[in-house]
Amino acid sequence: MKRREFLRNLVSAAPALGILAAGVKLGDYVEASETGRRTEAVHLYGMGIDVDACIGCGRCAVACKAENHVPDDPFFFRTWVERYVFSVDGGLRVDSPNGGMAAFPPSGVPDERRMRAYYVPKLCNQCRKPPCVQVCPVGATFQTRDGVTLVDPDYCIGCRYCIQACPYGARYLHPQKKVADKCTFCYHRIVKGLVPACVEVCPKSARIFGEPRQSNTPLWEFMKNHRLQVLKPNLRTEPKVYYSSLDSEVR
Repeated sequence: MKRREFLRNLVSAAPALGILAAGVKLGDYVEASETGRRTEAVHLYGMGIDVDACIGCGRCAVACKAENHVPDDPFFFRTWVERYVFSVDGGLRVDSPNGGMAAFPPSGVPDERRMRAYYVPKLCNQCRKPPCVQVCPVGATFQTRDGVTLVDPDYCIGCRYCIQACPYGARYLHPQKKVADKCTFCYHRIVKGLVPACVEVCPKSARIFGEPRQSNTPLWEFMKNHRLQVLKPNLRTEPKVYYSSLDSEVR
């Protein structure tokens, strides 16, 4: 029996065996990663999003799919862009055609009725207290010492618990691999000193990557000079993706 089949059967039998699924441990791989490389524990990675700077070009989503081999289907994304259009009568229209990869067509709200509009990039929020880690019955979803939440595909059994637990809709089940997948901050790049692909291609520097507690860095400067918000703060997941100029309508 393959390991994944064994784990799936174990989870299915857990209630009958009196096993608390969340307590299952499968070895010490705190520092496992897509590259197998270790990084210094002093790092704590985060990302800033300048909503005012985003132009909705979708290059970030295109680069992410290419860099991380995300399926081409229009409903699988590690990162995507949403458009928020407000009309003078108080209406709000939110859309994200193909994740914003091909930019955005006309919103359908006439200019004379449109009050304002802006774009909001979305991705895994790399929470300090990630609910996806808590619910994974086999420890496939884990946090590295530098604060990045990853998925070990060799341990994932495709149960979808983490997908359901993520309050940001940032996970999906890979259609071929049948394992959970999501944004990793391009972990294979950042351990080599590179920035995530979405950050590298942004023409307006709307994404700022780095370490929020390290002074005199682009992310630290961004956080110091902007009024910041996080998505769904009431859930107390403590996201490490920080937005500037974010309205309460954005969830």
